[in-house]
Amino acid sequence: MIGSLRGALQHKGLGVVVVDVGGVGYSVAVSMQTLADLPREGDEVFLLCHTHVREDALALYGFLSERERKVFGLLTAVSGVGPKLALTIMSGMPCDQLIDTICGGQSAKLQKIPGVGKKTSERLVLELKDRLRELVVERRAASGTEVDDDGGALSAAHEPLVDALVGLGYKRPMASRAIEQVLAEGGAELSPEECLRRALAVMREG
Repeated sequence: MIGSLRGALQHKGLGVVVVDVGGVGYSVAVSMQTLADLPREGDEVFLLCHTHVREDALALYGFLSERERKVFGLLTAVSGVGPKLALTIMSGMPCDQLIDTICGGQSAKLQKIPGVGKKTSERLVLELKDRLRELVVERRAASGTEVDDDGGALSAAHEPLVDALVGLGYKRPMASRAIEQVLAEGGAELSPEECLRRALAVMREG
């Protein structure tokens, strides 16, 4: 199992990066949140990894913090939630807000994330609400502040998309306009990856 990677960030793409470690390029799937926080191509990067093994493939999922990796592991432990959907869920809102949303029993907010229906959102709350409490307590103890559980998932989902485009080298005003156009054309129902692809197409056409 590969627990972490440290090397040069060779390539940044939509939901996937390549990390060069000693001349070997490792393809690592990342959330839109993680993608937005990564350094520029060519810079050194350190990613914590979750290794997913199937009969026909070995896939790596990367995270910038142990907290994010733990949440990913808990998500994939829920019935019906595989690694791909778990990453989509983590792309939908910041990690701490996702934790607060689940712990607050706000399944309706989870349904605003593409691919998460009513049954899945309710299952996430039912199975993870108590298991994520520990992370909430840890964060509050570290910050000395209370957490507002009433943040909006939809508005929180927009900014990571813009950040992801900025991370790919686009100017923020242009990225914001492209995302807004895609959302206005029904993009709220798309996965984060598809929304970004359409936004890229909008900017190229413009």
